[in-house]
Amino acid sequence: MLSRTTLARPYARAAFQVARDRNELTRWSEALAIAAAISTDAGAKPLLTNPRLSRDQVLKLFADIGGDRFDSSVNNFLHVLATYGRLELLPEISAQFEGLRRESEARVHVQVTSAQPMDDDEASRLSERLRARFGREIDLDIEVDPALIGGAVIRAGDQVIDGSVRGRLERLGRQVAG
Repeated sequence: MLSRTTLARPYARAAFQVARDRNELTRWSEALAIAAAISTDAGAKPLLTNPRLSRDQVLKLFADIGGDRFDSSVNNFLHVLATYGRLELLPEISAQFEGLRRESEARVHVQVTSAQPMDDDEASRLSERLRARFGREIDLDIEVDPALIGGAVIRAGDQVIDGSVRGRLERLGRQVAG
């Protein structure tokens, strides 16, 4: 059986191509994020799988919530997803779309988990260093996890830079035990 990520990939690529060709990456990004939120909403999710509701009724739910943020091309995309029973893939489609968008805009999403909160100046300096390292613009998300004891863990795509005290202690423990 194919994974949700694999199933979502062709839909994300198709949405990206349409958005790029129309020069509407930002609008599509917002529309897909809204559609993904609808598909995972606790109140809406049971309606999406309710066999008593027709495909058109489900799509009307999306259109009513999305409003003018869903133009005809987005509604057509949602119609295709509904036709093939793929509305539940919207969170994965949205995430993959964002990855394609960042790649096309020479941007990289970086998740920083820090032991201590970072002020704006520290975040700016870190962003500059990461921009120099990756040669791309940086979309920085910062979270705080006191369990790291000190330092930070930086994740950019499949790269992980573990500069945390906890990580150093774990590596030291493996060396001593090894």
